Amino acid sequence: MTDFYPSDQYGFSSLLSEGELAALGRLRAVLDEKVRLLVNEYWEKAEFPVQIMPDLIKLNLMAPEELGGAEPSALYGGFRNFEFARLDASIVTLYNAQSGLFRTTVNLGGDAEQVAELDPKIQSFELKGVFALTEPDHGSDIARGLATSARQESNGDWIINGAKRWIGGASMADVLATFARDEADGQVKCFLVPTDSEGLTISKMHGKTSLRMMQNADIQYDDVRVRSEARLRKINSFADVAACLRNMRSDVAWIATGCAAGAYEEALAYVMKREQFGRPIAGFQLIQEKLATMLANVTASLGVVVRLTQQQAEGNYRDENSALAKMFTARMLRETVALAREIMGGNGILLENNVARFHADAEAIYSYEGTDEINALVVGRAITGLGAFNR
Repeated sequence: MTDFYPSDQYGFSSLLSEGELAALGRLRAVLDEKVRLLVNEYWEKAEFPVQIMPDLIKLNLMAPEELGGAEPSALYGGFRNFEFARLDASIVTLYNAQSGLFRTTVNLGGDAEQVAELDPKIQSFELKGVFALTEPDHGSDIARGLATSARQESNGDWIINGAKRWIGGASMADVLATFARDEADGQVKCFLVPTDSEGLTISKMHGKTSLRMMQNADIQYDDVRVRSEARLRKINSFADVAACLRNMRSDVAWIATGCAAGAYEEALAYVMKREQFGRPIAGFQLIQEKLATMLANVTASLGVVVRLTQQQAEGNYRDENSALAKMFTARMLRETVALAREIMGGNGILLENNVARFHADAEAIYSYEGTDEINALVVGRAITGLGAFNR
């Protein structure tokens, strides 16, 4: 089945099983029938349409019924992000905060007992969580600069102090997967901090020109107390955090690819109906050249993320591979959304034509989960064997 996506020129989606395609089809129906009509209105209002969440949760996309209890493939997880992202970057970012960032943190950072208890609750959204790593003064240098502290008391409880910034979906979460530096050994640990904890303050960030629906937050921890069992027991250094980030960067590469596909598909639909000089602009040479470039960008990006996901499914996780994928797909997204905007002329900045959101949101995707520069340096270090990071 090679025509599942109009932007999947090489038919990568044919690698999915019929059951996986059916599950993605159910997702598409909900997105088209219940979400599409809301996104422009809520993007402009800078609010998230929380009324869509029950319908998305009911789909049970992390364990789709079509698979009869079998584990979905890694490619299915990628195309799930792709399907969401074809519609909107904020919607996919919020869903991936649960299915990707939070679930990955628990599954890689928790011990067997914690994973067995928590993963079913994460899949069903009974337990909603987000990933809280970035700080007001530390983003790209978070490995060495992380300043949020954790101190263990004699009764086993932990006391957390510090601040986090840019934490997407925090106001809708039950727990924050909070990374803090242990005062005893200087190593980074992770704690599932309940959002109703005393001393915890969550404040919505305002004034964003990108990912406007996504509710990013500033978080302040003032002597926040959590029980010893709240610590994910397999995260004992930043190296363990980096293992999570390898997975997360591949998620974001899929998101970048999906947003590029969405922008291309919207631009294509527009030029087929838009007429100038007495005929559809789709027949103009310069328009066709831009469309061809956009489709090439999406196709190349799909090739990168599909192969990266296949490698990771085989157990081959390399920092430089996930960094390369995130860097490349985000660059291709930036070019593709710009071309989509150009094709529409002045109409390209109107929300009603469904490209302006992608054009603005691409800037956030270009920067989060590793800036272009940081990912390039990760790749450069692998190429040369020499680290170029400031010391």
